[in-house]
Amino acid sequence: MGSRAEFSAQTLSVLAALCEQPSAWQHGYALARQTGLKSGTLYPILIRLADRGLVEACWQEEPVPGRPRRHLYRLTPDGLASATAALDRAELTTAEPVGTERRRAASPRQGRGVAAPAAP
Repeated sequence: MGSRAEFSAQTLSVLAALCEQPSAWQHGYALARQTGLKSGTLYPILIRLADRGLVEACWQEEPVPGRPRRHLYRLTPDGLASATAALDRAELTTAEPVGTERRRAASPRQGRGVAAPAAP
């Protein structure tokens, strides 16, 4: 199944977290901690990624005694390819041209509210 060419910033953060260990199963709670996303944002993203065939989900086989079983998630091969491509594109579009930092720092109107010098 094909994937969208663009992902939201939140989806990219989930994909980046899953890409760190693409073949490892990860708990939603660990992904939430890693991405800083709340469950109301994270789980719908994981469901949509699973519906697109980019993430696979399964139930934890041996739950910790006294705790309910949890879902585990990992990227599919298609998901890894899509995630890598999307993260590469996102990195290219957020990269600033060389020298941008210098131009910003030299701007007299930015910074601590200092006004530009008056013209004579």
